[in-house]
Amino acid sequence: MKVILRNILVTIAAILIGAMVNGLLVELGFMVIAPPAGYDFNTEQGMAEGMAAMEPRHFLFPFLAHAVGTLLGGLIVARFAANGQFRLAMIISAIFFLGGLYMVVTLPSPIWFTVLDLSLAYFPMGWLAYRLGRK
Repeated sequence: MKVILRNILVTIAAILIGAMVNGLLVELGFMVIAPPAGYDFNTEQGMAEGMAAMEPRHFLFPFLAHAVGTLLGGLIVARFAANGQFRLAMIISAIFFLGGLYMVVTLPSPIWFTVLDLSLAYFPMGWLAYRLGRK
């Protein structure tokens, strides 16, 4: 019972910390690379309208946010879970992947970004996290 509780708490912490890092990196991206002028990127409608005006450089931080958030979440479970580290790292990857999938469905993004993001930012990062974080 103690092992299960530890794994649940570590997984929840990994999701929360990974999501916070994801959000912080997205916000940092807007400070480092200004979004296209004339669009309100604080609303879903503004983001949807502004996506067509975005250049490849504007997608750097969203990709990094997705990859680093997933990697960090995976590292946390790989390092601190009592057992089943690979399974938990893949669960973290799947949760973040579903979030990424939701974003590409709700916000029109270029196909190259969709393919790059969904194929490299989630499950490969979970695998890498497991490899780097296992005891």
